[in-house]
Amino acid sequence: MNGMCYQDFRAFLAVLRDQGELVDIDRPIALKYDVAKALAKSSSVDGPALMFRNNGTAFPLVAGLFGTRRRALIAFGADDLTIHDRVRKGIEQPIGPVDFEGIPPCQDVVLTGEQIDLARLPVPIYSPKDGGPYITAGIVISENPETGIPDIGNYRFQIHGRDRMGVFSAPNHRFGKNMAKATQMGVPLHGALVVGLDPMTALSCQVQSSDKTNDWFVAGGLRGAPVALANAVTSSLKVPAYSEFVLEFTVDTVDQQMEGPLGEYTGYYTPATLKPTAKVTAITHRKDAIFQGLLTGKPVTENHVLKQIPFEASILRQLQTQFPTIRDVAITSSGGVQVYVVIAISPRYAGEARQAILAAMASNLHPKWIVAVDPDIDIRKSAEVEWAMSFRVKPRQDVFIVDGTAAAPLDPYTDGGYSSAVGIDATRPFGVEFPEVSEVPGWRDFDLPEIGRR
Repeated sequence: MNGMCYQDFRAFLAVLRDQGELVDIDRPIALKYDVAKALAKSSSVDGPALMFRNNGTAFPLVAGLFGTRRRALIAFGADDLTIHDRVRKGIEQPIGPVDFEGIPPCQDVVLTGEQIDLARLPVPIYSPKDGGPYITAGIVISENPETGIPDIGNYRFQIHGRDRMGVFSAPNHRFGKNMAKATQMGVPLHGALVVGLDPMTALSCQVQSSDKTNDWFVAGGLRGAPVALANAVTSSLKVPAYSEFVLEFTVDTVDQQMEGPLGEYTGYYTPATLKPTAKVTAITHRKDAIFQGLLTGKPVTENHVLKQIPFEASILRQLQTQFPTIRDVAITSSGGVQVYVVIAISPRYAGEARQAILAAMASNLHPKWIVAVDPDIDIRKSAEVEWAMSFRVKPRQDVFIVDGTAAAPLDPYTDGGYSSAVGIDATRPFGVEFPEVSEVPGWRDFDLPEIGRR
């Protein structure tokens, strides 16, 4: 099945189940810590996503859907050779949304007022040091209060009470900017936290784009079909009609509460601080709705896999407009899919690799480490990158530091929000004769059936 064809969350789950990539757990599993233990255990053996059917609530909880790159590729309907072209074409061929006619599936059940109770949802506590239960797989829909341009993004929400959640967004992210703009204008910011979306819409919110981008067009491009949107119940927002859950809310920047800690993509806990809250104005969901969880923390977790393909494809697209001989980009999980970037490039002139490194430093990833290598290096194998750094680098002339660069969000070790970045040109010296690589020729195509029987 092509990833563009998934109408909804359930269609994706069905394909994963058919391919042995989703397993049901019917015995009791506690939302407090044990869900996270089960996810970590499955991840450690490259195992399947898990459906926790007996979790103490009326709703099944599924998690680990993007716990491996293999499942992310299933979502896209691609493989490692075609994935970046697949994403690029989706970005470059946007498709606008359409209005859903009638009552959408996401509003089969509508809860407002005293009916709202977040404790009825299967929201895990992933770690004993977390500040409380966290919705980590939710996609936030908000609009720029000045321009009306919609944004969809993946942000964390801590459950504070029956109808209150703690809100966190880095100030340089669009949701954070929308909150700041609404506060400046003195108007309320409405939002919707959506859980359980078709995979392309969920993955589209990781694509790196400008503040002027209407994200519904990006999602439609990746799907190859428009996203069907319905009117929210308590605001003028549009929400995906086939969502499993929609939590509508307004942001309160005055009534701030302590939010955190939470183990984040850096692999470290973010400290608890005062942050805005979200007042839930409605919970709507499908009949027999399925909730979604997502484990984050020390790499590699599902959070990193979810971001990696869209990040790589969109940054590659940006860099290739200036440097067309860049073949590929890897944004490593070990660096939180943020701070460690490897670029495969065939330099056309002396110094071009360095220029490409500087361009990557200037991207909104804000990486600390950028390595440029020749295309013969497999940039997703650390041993090959280290080999290039070991024998194609003169540190005095090929390693450089740029000071005063912006830091990646939540980086625990910066200078007041600023950092420095290291560039390493590990390409062969341009225009200089270099030794030939010593490698056994033809081994990839050599027939050796004996090892297949081991």
